Amino acid sequence: MKPNFTQKVTNWGNFPVVEKEMRSEDSFKRIKEFVLNHNEVIARGNGRCYGDASLGESMFSTKKLNKFISFDRLNGIIECESGVLLSDVLEISVPQGYFLYVTPGTKFISVGGAIASDVHGKNHHAEGCFSEYVIEFKLMIESGEIIICSREENADKFWATIGGMGLTGIILTVKFKLKNIESAYIRQESIKAENLDEIFRLFEESDSWTYTVAWIDCLQKGKNIGRSILMRGEHAFQHELPQNVSKNPLRLKKKFEPTVPFYFPGFVLNSLTVKIFNLLYYKKQSKKEVKSFIDYETFFYPLDFVKDWNKIYGRNGFIQYQMMIPKNKGKEGIKKILETIANSGNGSFLAVLKLYGKENPQAYNSFPFEGYSLALDFKVNSKLKKLVEQLDTIVEEFDGRIYLTKDSMSKSSLTNYLKNVQSSKFVSLQHKRIINNNS
Repeated sequence: MKPNFTQKVTNWGNFPVVEKEMRSEDSFKRIKEFVLNHNEVIARGNGRCYGDASLGESMFSTKKLNKFISFDRLNGIIECESGVLLSDVLEISVPQGYFLYVTPGTKFISVGGAIASDVHGKNHHAEGCFSEYVIEFKLMIESGEIIICSREENADKFWATIGGMGLTGIILTVKFKLKNIESAYIRQESIKAENLDEIFRLFEESDSWTYTVAWIDCLQKGKNIGRSILMRGEHAFQHELPQNVSKNPLRLKKKFEPTVPFYFPGFVLNSLTVKIFNLLYYKKQSKKEVKSFIDYETFFYPLDFVKDWNKIYGRNGFIQYQMMIPKNKGKEGIKKILETIANSGNGSFLAVLKLYGKENPQAYNSFPFEGYSLALDFKVNSKLKKLVEQLDTIVEEFDGRIYLTKDSMSKSSLTNYLKNVQSSKFVSLQHKRIINNNS
């Protein structure tokens, strides 16, 4: 074993920052030694979650577990190590006519992290979570034993690991299914909504679309509360595409990728600048409805276009707060949340509204259920803790749920995911915080 060492570690929100031990190995034997020689371990992927998940006393980074094992091009099945990023999967699969069934808003997460968070995307109402397409994975449990987990083999560990935030062990390899596509482009319709009533109606009317998501102006009040833009999309067929891209439909042109070179000063993002940004974003679409063809990166990963965009929130960092409200209470609950945010003056630079389908009862640790979620980015400041407490109270009032992958401040977990695994040696600072808050 190598000697212990500590380093400063944080996730994408740059909050909180810890100075703890972190190791990375590509040998299963050395990973086993690391697990057996530590009382507490938590696996860590690419650190692109927002909160304090995957931060612990002793962290094992899967970044060196970055190899592909096989790609069945006939059936669209990939097997790879858990540290492989979704961007790596897309790089080899899209030119072959395949795409991820489910992807979150960044392609820079690890496959292991996608399972631990059971990530969802713009298509949950149509195609569920990432776990729906996982065939099996290899898991190192606290004894150092490696077991194969699937719906048929070690099914209890399979479902506990899905959305389990790393509490069951270290995911080593994963086998999962991809979907067929004819092009790397999305047929998109973008529709402006003047208020909450209209955006909820548009979501209901768009139920037959595979992908739906809305940007929402969280600082509007009164008759304009919920002012937003709905984006809905489908994978484009080759015959639909404009002539300039139809000849090479599965290839994207290389883009210029700007970089945020330094942390912005704290005063740059405030309620005024957020209001101005929201106004410009809403006004840039001059027509009520716009139809277009855009590449998959622009549709699914608009923020990935700017490298290190998290630095715009300054050195103190930011949190992303994401909650779910049941469908029958969605409009009322989301309205109350938006009113609370607007009155607080803590505007969100990014606010995303999504509609979800029915939950998978077997995936009992997963975040989504049938309803609406709102995801909001807040700069860390002295007023934020009070706002989060207010939002937590509203979420509980409406029988909602907090997404643990984003959480770093909430007092209530609002999920049952800890009930069977509080004694695990695989534990993070988030797990401890939630246990302490609920004890």
